[in-house]
Amino acid sequence: MQSTYTIGSRTFVLDKAKAEAALAAKRVVGGRETLSFNLLPLRYGWAYELYRTMKANHWEPEDVQMAKDIEQWRDDRALSEIDRWIVRMGVGYFSAAEGIVGDNVIHVVRELVTASELKLVLGRHAHEENIHADSLLYMIASLGIDPHECEAMFDDVPSIVAKNRFVTDVSHALRRDLDMTDPEAVRLLARNIFVFGQCMEGTQFYGLFGMILSLYRQGKLPGIGTMFRYTLRDESNHIELFRRLLSELAAENPGIWTPAFKDELRELMREAVALEQRFIEDCLPVEGVGLSAEDFTQYVDYIADRRLASAGLDPLHHVALENPLPWLAELMDVRKETNFFEGRVTEYQKASSLALVADEEL
Repeated sequence: MQSTYTIGSRTFVLDKAKAEAALAAKRVVGGRETLSFNLLPLRYGWAYELYRTMKANHWEPEDVQMAKDIEQWRDDRALSEIDRWIVRMGVGYFSAAEGIVGDNVIHVVRELVTASELKLVLGRHAHEENIHADSLLYMIASLGIDPHECEAMFDDVPSIVAKNRFVTDVSHALRRDLDMTDPEAVRLLARNIFVFGQCMEGTQFYGLFGMILSLYRQGKLPGIGTMFRYTLRDESNHIELFRRLLSELAAENPGIWTPAFKDELRELMREAVALEQRFIEDCLPVEGVGLSAEDFTQYVDYIADRRLASAGLDPLHHVALENPLPWLAELMDVRKETNFFEGRVTEYQKASSLALVADEEL
């Protein structure tokens, strides 16, 4: 199990058995500790492939033209009062939420996992959250929205306060020294991964995504709609990353995956849905053209059951729900997007990447 290389007068012996033992010692948590960021050999090949997909999907906010959005924002005939309120709620909530996700990825999940390829893809995840936060600053600056109003929403809109507290409490529970050989500590991490991946990014983001894309579908705010489409595509990869992490963690620590813990996760999803549906009511206190609060609350129910099923958990509803907004799947396909102003086609999805099928996520 050794390879010997003689170069000139020197001989180097490489011990393959040690390398194989190092691979066998890789774990999501509690694996072999090393100061070197050596990716090979890969134990979690799916994580590296997902990293490549995410990297190939790279975009920058400044790539998106905002001239039409600015024109519509300044024209009282182009947008209704409810259209403008949805946008304000969108930038108000997401400018905080994207930072909360990125902070949790870097300072909690990435700190605790031990396999280098998992750290790699989580680093990309956090980078994409920075891009999303940057895109919101670009939207706010382009439209001339008062940033102090966005800041005030964090504290003054009760449904936003409640959604943010729901996830930050889970994140802060892990910001302390933990013995990851303790099943309870592993369970805390699994709860975090489920809440951020399936409840927050996977479900609570989708009510407002649907509203913004409903406006986009009507020809309103095409630049903002385009950035939200790119963000949604990124979120599909984030949801898959955290779903796979949860699955690997449970497989390597089967003692945590008890019926009681599964019930706890389902109840967390139930709470997440209730918070999101309350938020939808704040976004749509009155209905607008093509905007029905009932449709979006039903959509969140539908999405939540899909997320639970993908995590190996029972849905919240005993009867399979139908998607009340099937057109959202079509708007998710952004592999080729025609530029609104130049008529050129931009390939954001490179051929080398592994695209997720949009309707599998929606």
